[in-house]
Amino acid sequence: MLDKIVYGSLPYSRMPPVFTGLWAGVKPGACRAGMTTLKYFITGLITIIVCVSTGHAQSETSQSTGQAIIEAIRITEPLSFCGEPVPLAAPDVRERLERELLVSLNNGGEIILWLKRANRYFPDIEKALKAQSMPDDLKYITIAESSLRPLVFSNKGAMGYWQFIEGTGTRYGLDVSNDIDERRNVYRATQAATKYLRDLYALFGSWTLAAAAYNMGEDGLKSEILVQKVNNYYKLYLNQETQRYVFRILAAKIIISNPTKFGYVLSKDDLYSPRQFDTVEIQTSQPVSLHIIAQAADTYFKIIKDLNPQIKFYHLPAGTYQISIPKGSATAFHERYDKLMAEWLALKNNSVYTVKKGDTLTGIAARFNVPFKALTIWNSISNRKIAPGDKLYVFSDSLKSGSKSDNPVDPSP
Repeated sequence: MLDKIVYGSLPYSRMPPVFTGLWAGVKPGACRAGMTTLKYFITGLITIIVCVSTGHAQSETSQSTGQAIIEAIRITEPLSFCGEPVPLAAPDVRERLERELLVSLNNGGEIILWLKRANRYFPDIEKALKAQSMPDDLKYITIAESSLRPLVFSNKGAMGYWQFIEGTGTRYGLDVSNDIDERRNVYRATQAATKYLRDLYALFGSWTLAAAAYNMGEDGLKSEILVQKVNNYYKLYLNQETQRYVFRILAAKIIISNPTKFGYVLSKDDLYSPRQFDTVEIQTSQPVSLHIIAQAADTYFKIIKDLNPQIKFYHLPAGTYQISIPKGSATAFHERYDKLMAEWLALKNNSVYTVKKGDTLTGIAARFNVPFKALTIWNSISNRKIAPGDKLYVFSDSLKSGSKSDNPVDPSP
């Protein structure tokens, strides 16, 4: 409309009063310049009005959001951890809890993942806790420790869903070796965690103190209790991580127990489904490539890795293992597995290269036209050092066709 208000385009008698008042007595020759000025004036005025209105709306929204958060973290009902009351009447306790709630709520994406993953993993964790007659609240430790991620690794060497350090994990029956790390398997790690937490409870007589000891170690907590003459987590002065630890667990419990209070409404379809699988036992006297297991289970390498995160690399080492495979694929698994293994062993026996003087891994890879990375995976080696006489598996048509020259491979990379 403003672009069309030029002299002659709108009869004087039809112009709004504000315009006719401004234009009264103006000569036609000056009208075009005046209308241009008016156009910019009106445009600027509209912009100011819109900005003020928008800013007011944003201010109201901001105030509304802030107030909603304040009300959401206001805990009025009794709160407990593993049946032990949290003394919310103590100002310090309430402040510590509100801090952890606000820290958690500041990361909405992570909370959504908590809720989605909890549907996948909590049923099995709850079952394991119930089997040992242990409090259900202990499951929230996995949120504080790992957000239910299997491959989380801390700077202190803790690993997996329950964040076991290697020494404690092996003490409670987990296999932690070069090729296998059961801290990354939720079922095995949960079994170990229930045993450890039960021992900590027997030692301290409190699940709250047991959780604190789980974080800082039983010897460290015992020392603080002896020195401070206090046997109550909420009254102990501990390192900052442990002073926050139980409150992080409580924040996870509060949010996950009532997500709609904090604005998270997920449908059943939004949640991650529990993994469905069968379990087979594999006994092997030599490393087995995971692609053999995947083919025997009528699935893919990635699925086997996802179902068995305790397998660290590309091979299952020699030994006896319980392996998870897709639901319904256990039928005739061993028949397929035996056939595939026989074929694989025949192929391996026909794919051996003997390292000669002057050979390098890069040179061998280039000679047989295979990727260097594949060569290291096939042979489970992580460095470039090889020596004359070493045997390497090289899956290359040129090697199988008899091109196994005794001439040294070009050592240049």
